[in-house]
Amino acid sequence: MSEFKRKRALVTGGAGFLGSHLCRKLLDQGHEVICTDNFYTGTKDNIIPLLHHPKFEVIRHDITIPIYVEVEEIYNLACPASPIHYQFDPVQTTKTSVHGAINMLGLTKRLKAKIFQASTSEVYGDPHVHPQKEDYWGNVNPIGLRACYDEGKRCAETLFFDYHRQFHLPIKVARIFNTYGPNMHPNDGRVISNFIVQALLGHPITIFGDGLQTRSFCYVDDLIQGFINFMNTPDNFPGPLNLGNPEEFKITELAKLIIDLTGTKAKIDYKPLPSDDPTQRCPDISLAKEKIGWEPKISLKEGLLKTIKYFEERVRLSSLQ
Repeated sequence: MSEFKRKRALVTGGAGFLGSHLCRKLLDQGHEVICTDNFYTGTKDNIIPLLHHPKFEVIRHDITIPIYVEVEEIYNLACPASPIHYQFDPVQTTKTSVHGAINMLGLTKRLKAKIFQASTSEVYGDPHVHPQKEDYWGNVNPIGLRACYDEGKRCAETLFFDYHRQFHLPIKVARIFNTYGPNMHPNDGRVISNFIVQALLGHPITIFGDGLQTRSFCYVDDLIQGFINFMNTPDNFPGPLNLGNPEEFKITELAKLIIDLTGTKAKIDYKPLPSDDPTQRCPDISLAKEKIGWEPKISLKEGLLKTIKYFEERVRLSSLQ
């Protein structure tokens, strides 16, 4: 067995949904973690349990501005990931993806470090290929309401691979599909958090369109393990790599399951489909199985029960304030 080597890692967006789970996982493995976040969508509530950890440090910082720290690995997760948040200030969203990538890649180059980029299944747009494989170039509207995020992430991938080719930077580019779990923002507009909060509050569950569009949902613990596995692969495999759960569910099926698991009698309210909303989104994870020995383990029902428990506590605390 190889000897454990403690590393110092920088996690941008470390107080966000995915970032907070990644920080905890790295600390649990014995590594040192520097968490940066501008707290636009991230929250200190997500990292309160980590604040007194001797190997954890927090810096309030926006990655559109360069930062100078000494680390061996960088996980670049900073960017609002839900339509409500990234469409609120679309120019800043694009800057976060593009300027942020430039700054983090420059830091990686100076440090001779390794960098992980949290890309997204949104680079595939409204796909004409199903399920989506990494060699699919996508079908994205470059001037639509979602373009600030979709095209920002696509440009970030371009920058990562150009730095890899030109400067031989060790990069890892992961395309993340729908993920859910504790620490999700209750008002982020994503389907699972929306449905759970609406059900717990006794409000109608809002479905956009006819509800026949499909999504695949990966529990956060599975996804974070994928990050770690990918980062630990040899430098000659940069990705891109799909990380997500290949099991598809119709949105109506998800709504009915959440109503059942929460024990509520919420009604379903159908509304018009937003612009450029994809009708199908599902990863082909053959490459992840082959290259990093990874596939999701946690079923949708098991993950939803854990997520509902988290939101029940959030709703209870809100009612006490």
